[in-house]
Amino acid sequence: MRMRCSKSLISPMRMRINLKFLLVILIVLGTITTLTYWIRCGDVTSAPFDHLDRSNPKAGMKGNLYSLDSEDDNFSENDASPLVQEGVPLIRTRGGLKTLDDIDCLINEEYTVSCKQEDGEVFIPFTFLHEYFEVYGKVVQHNDEKHFEWQHSYSKVYHPRGKYDPHGVFMWFENYNVGVRDRVLCISGAEGVPVSTQWDPQGHLYPIQIAQFGLSHFSKNLTEKTPSIKLLDAGEIFPSAQWTMLTNGQTKSPLKRVLEKTTQKKVLEFKTDGSDTDSGLTITSKEDSNHMILTFDLMMKANVTLSVTILGGKRTIYKLHYVMTDSLLSAHENEIFFGIGTSKDWMKITRDLIVDLQKGLMLVKTSRKGTKPRSPRVRDITLRGWGYIDNITLCSSAHMAHFFAVANWFVRHQDEDGGWPIMVSRRLFPGMADLAPGWYSAMGQGQAISVLTRAFKVTGNITYLYTAMKAVKPFKVRSESHGVMTAFAGKYVWYEEYPTIPSSYVLNGFIYSLMGLYDLKMTCTHKDCKEVTKLYEDGMISLKKLLPLFDTGSGSLYDLRHYSLGVAPNLARWDYHTTHINQLLLLSTFESDPILKSVADRWIGYMKGKRAAHN
Repeated sequence: MRMRCSKSLISPMRMRINLKFLLVILIVLGTITTLTYWIRCGDVTSAPFDHLDRSNPKAGMKGNLYSLDSEDDNFSENDASPLVQEGVPLIRTRGGLKTLDDIDCLINEEYTVSCKQEDGEVFIPFTFLHEYFEVYGKVVQHNDEKHFEWQHSYSKVYHPRGKYDPHGVFMWFENYNVGVRDRVLCISGAEGVPVSTQWDPQGHLYPIQIAQFGLSHFSKNLTEKTPSIKLLDAGEIFPSAQWTMLTNGQTKSPLKRVLEKTTQKKVLEFKTDGSDTDSGLTITSKEDSNHMILTFDLMMKANVTLSVTILGGKRTIYKLHYVMTDSLLSAHENEIFFGIGTSKDWMKITRDLIVDLQKGLMLVKTSRKGTKPRSPRVRDITLRGWGYIDNITLCSSAHMAHFFAVANWFVRHQDEDGGWPIMVSRRLFPGMADLAPGWYSAMGQGQAISVLTRAFKVTGNITYLYTAMKAVKPFKVRSESHGVMTAFAGKYVWYEEYPTIPSSYVLNGFIYSLMGLYDLKMTCTHKDCKEVTKLYEDGMISLKKLLPLFDTGSGSLYDLRHYSLGVAPNLARWDYHTTHINQLLLLSTFESDPILKSVADRWIGYMKGKRAAHN
């Protein structure tokens, strides 16, 4: 009994010991497994994505986007585990999630890029592909789904809406906003045209940019809805205008309305101390942020300043001052000063207050941040000095006022040779003679003609047509004789955007010049315009003959400098390549030769990665 009793007690004890031992083993195994997975995941998440050889010039590119292909067509990022969504380099296959192993990609036996591999498939960082192949991509989200969009080019083709109208929308220019371009210093207060910093940071009046400013506004006027116009005051019509005269904070008498001698109209006369910033004649505005174009007629007598107070985001106050001075632009903190000249004749002034505000703030801000206030609106307008003013309005747009500022600039500034000289030097490429200040551009001449023919069609004012006809003269003069004409191989006439020696044969500028000649050809029926037809037709013959020389088999060439200088070809970047396509498509709407459309279609294919066949 004792033996049995002891035996019966020992057996349960042994079982308890075995169970404890088994439990310890399971805990140890579980701990080891957990640590193993934790360490492995830690290695994966911390695996560097930018193992570029720093001795390579391209080193420094970081690759955290990989070109991955999932075998599961129904797999979406919403189905992925949190690890995948947070960027851990795992790939989902039909067998589940798998880790990606590191592997170095040796590029042309010159340098390495850190890549990933899985089952023989190699994944290369997209940032490397972007730099190497000049392709473009980004992660985008539509509704609740994300995907990666890959584009071979970054520019847009504008397909013509119909046959080109030489008096209608100019090409695709309704899509342009020239005033906000980086290379526009500001819109001149005295002239109402853009001041360019291209090739000269101090600013100059560049005919091409001025013409494009006018043509874009003309085109927008035809494609946008009718603007909303709010009349603040006019000499003969003043709907509930509430003006106050402030001097040292005291309110005085209302405005004086007089019959102005030259116009024989009632206008508003203001006469205050122009040097006292605490005094002035003020009218308040209750218009919203949609009415930020200010227009008015002004005749200055002495010390005139028109100031506009603008409320921005967080109730920030900005002040735009339009001053009787020949100075161009200055700024101090939130106060911006535009010179509007010193003329004492009546002037029509049109200002895009948002553009003026942005250009002014760019002078005082160290970065672009803060140069675009949110939802700005006009709080009030103040007059100082002595002068006469009429037709003060705030509107949503004033495209035709901007357009005629440009057309009138071309009338005033055309020289005796029919050109608009470009008063900065230009060096296109080593080996070509520098263009000294005063050179003409066929593109500038052509686009100016396109402005002037439209101004004539709208107004019937023959001055615009005569100015356009005179602008043809440089097309008949060779480049070396201060004109814009050259000839390829001594046979094919070409109109030079840059009249260099030797010739450069820039394609897009040549086509723009042809568009101007076509617009004039279709506008002028006088016998003196017959030469315009011949200039245009000679140019079109050259374009059709020489167009194949600009085809690289994967893109287009900007010019033919490789022919003139024996250097490497100058490939057109994608936005210029697209410009070539847009121009050819538009020409094909009124020129019957199929080469224009066929080349345009082939070049569109290049934008999607297509290539010409090899041998």
